[in-house]
Amino acid sequence: MMKIISLKINKKFILVTILILLVSLSWVQIINAEPQQEKSYSSIQALSNSIADIAEKVGPAVVNIDTVRMVKTDFPFFDDPIFRHFFGDKFKEYTKTIPQKGTGSGFIINQEGYILTNEHVVHKADKIKVSLPDGREFDGKVVGSDVTTDMAIVKIQADHLPTVTLGDSDELRVGEIVIAIGNPYGLQQTVTMGVVSAKDRSIPTEIDGHIYRNFIQTDTAINPGNSGGPLLNTKGEVVGINTAIIPYAQGIGFAIPINMAKRNIEDLINLGRVRTPWIGVYIQEVTPEIAEQFGLSEAKGVLVGDVVKDSPAEKSGIKRGDIIVKVNDEEVNSTQKLQDKIRSINIGEKAKIEVVRDGKAINFIVKIGEMPTTQEEGEFPKEKVFSIQTGLRVEKVTPEIAKEVGLPWVKGLVITEVIPGSSAEDMGLSRGDIILEANRTELSSLEEWEEVISKLEPGSTLLLLVFRNHHTYYVPIKVEKID
Repeated sequence: MMKIISLKINKKFILVTILILLVSLSWVQIINAEPQQEKSYSSIQALSNSIADIAEKVGPAVVNIDTVRMVKTDFPFFDDPIFRHFFGDKFKEYTKTIPQKGTGSGFIINQEGYILTNEHVVHKADKIKVSLPDGREFDGKVVGSDVTTDMAIVKIQADHLPTVTLGDSDELRVGEIVIAIGNPYGLQQTVTMGVVSAKDRSIPTEIDGHIYRNFIQTDTAINPGNSGGPLLNTKGEVVGINTAIIPYAQGIGFAIPINMAKRNIEDLINLGRVRTPWIGVYIQEVTPEIAEQFGLSEAKGVLVGDVVKDSPAEKSGIKRGDIIVKVNDEEVNSTQKLQDKIRSINIGEKAKIEVVRDGKAINFIVKIGEMPTTQEEGEFPKEKVFSIQTGLRVEKVTPEIAKEVGLPWVKGLVITEVIPGSSAEDMGLSRGDIILEANRTELSSLEEWEEVISKLEPGSTLLLLVFRNHHTYYVPIKVEKID
């Protein structure tokens, strides 16, 4: 009997002890939670204060840019179907000029009144008004602009102005907090916060298929009017120029990396334009088909499709058909990587470029030059004998055709028709393209063309050297079966 009572007492004792321990633990957690909550609140408050400090510090250097562009337009009733039925286009030359207004942002980069913004903010503006946060207004003048990088410098007649600090956009990390200051919809000094969503983004533009490259993607709210304003890191340094949004998406904005802008500011101020480092080669990706034709074990490097006459590349000895594999001992395995590497080198400096030619590695020292202004290209000729295996119809180049397309020699074959759905069409070949080589063999007649084609089997690759727009490039196409 005593054993049973003792057992019951022990159980009660154990239960009471456990309850006491649980209550004690709960109190410990409550006591410890208060400092944790205070610490968390303190961190949030510190971040909030930091962002407010940044806005207060940088805000005075962020300006509003209002533009007016005078555009000619037809009187609306001249396009009325009934009016045109009776009068045709008789009055089409009568137009009126109307003001087209725009707004954007910018930021002051030095005390003498130079303001960095987007080119599209001030594009073809007839009048520019710059408003400072302190209420002062100035007339602005574009002293330099560049469409391809979407950057411009506006000058105002003022001095001792507040300025921003330019940071290092290469140090940005995905997920890092960033802040945008601008004037969306004319609402001055709007501050938004987000993170760096991605880096090295490429986005298409409306400029002849041009693509903006290496942009910063952010979910920081960017709206019309923010364009040209600064994107800031948590140190209050400018790391980007807010530039573009995707209208149908939320939380997707883009900014020009400030390091790209820093390379161009001096040119924009002193020359009014951006000089682009250049070696003078037309390049293309090395596909597995091209690698096979050039005897490469793998598709690496960048193929030189053509070399510009008297360019730095030609003067150094680089030739068409070379495979560029390294620049200053750094591997380049895409056209974009090669372009980025060349453009990171100052004009006038020398670069070591390694190429593979006929299976051998050769090094060249190339003095980086300035890319010349591009020329407008003309129309291509058309027409006429089938080579069904290739999906192409070709004929011999005549002196008239050579002159029309700007071909320096009367040789090669002109493409006069491309079979719809063929590999040739898939690779972008079109009427008017000139075929200079087929499988590394020069062509001057249809007989030479047919001789090369006769050696091919369905499914094999035909490598063509094509002349278009005054330069050459390689195109691999698959030879198709004859139905």
